[in-house]
Amino acid sequence: MVAVEHARRGSSLKGRNEPCNLLPETKEDRMAEFETKRVEGQESMVTVAALQFEPLLGQVDRNREKLVELTTRAFDQQAQLIVAPEACTSGYVFNNRQEAGQCAEAVPDGPTVAALADLAGKNNGYIVTGLIEKEGALLYNTAVLVGPEGYIGKYRKTHLWDLDNTLYEPGNAFPVFNLPFGRVAMSICYDGWFPEVNRIYAAQGADIICHPTNWVVVPGLAEPQNPSWVFAAAAQAACSGLIVVCADRIGTERGITFGGHSCVCGLPGVIQGPAAFDEEEVLITPINVMDARRKQVSPWNHLLRDRRTDLYDTMLGYDGCPPTGR
Repeated sequence: MVAVEHARRGSSLKGRNEPCNLLPETKEDRMAEFETKRVEGQESMVTVAALQFEPLLGQVDRNREKLVELTTRAFDQQAQLIVAPEACTSGYVFNNRQEAGQCAEAVPDGPTVAALADLAGKNNGYIVTGLIEKEGALLYNTAVLVGPEGYIGKYRKTHLWDLDNTLYEPGNAFPVFNLPFGRVAMSICYDGWFPEVNRIYAAQGADIICHPTNWVVVPGLAEPQNPSWVFAAAAQAACSGLIVVCADRIGTERGITFGGHSCVCGLPGVIQGPAAFDEEEVLITPINVMDARRKQVSPWNHLLRDRRTDLYDTMLGYDGCPPTGR
């Protein structure tokens, strides 16, 4: 397939691999680095990318190579936070646990984390990808976060879709990670149909939700001409005032067709994309992370403070792991 690049270059970092002089030599040099007027709306700019491609079922080495190729392409376009699809090193439609287990790997000691950590280190960036995790005899549908310092953390899919229930254990935690530009969390595919997930993340102070997904076409419910998965992602982002980066796969696997339409969503709705239904793409856009902290939507209304916590619990009953790194 022809790769289609979407990029907005306004806030890209230049000289990513070049050393920088953090301390100008003179007072005049230091003053020259700053704008003469205050500029609002650029408090914490970061360029995010969503990778969209077709993994091949069971071809882990080939899929990992493709993931590295597209991640490198995104870094070359100055992306700083890159999100790849759910289970993109393995494919998705397994017939049984044995097939899934053959494609699973340890986290953080597996080859995918090692390859992406090396790539993140060379490019001073951050990567989230979906993979099948094996821990002892158990399998999980997992998203991992790596950065220049290596492995940072993981999230295990909490809401299992369809035959996921026969293959994987559900996750039970919603961790939030502090990165230099803001607070990042992860969710996977069917998690996006539960507003509780993003609301719990928002209550913990998350700014960006990295959302690896394998959205599927469901006739009469979710179809390319009416991609309800995009509407759901935009609604979730708007209702909790978060930035959600959705990376979907494409193609058909054992009769299951995937929906594409990767996108980046925020309080205004879809802010970049959606990508095509059936084309490989690297979707790139700059965002201001602080937009996720502006939850005052009218002089009278604030998305978090307006919650009726006299009627329901602030954390919706969630008392799992504390926010990581906060």
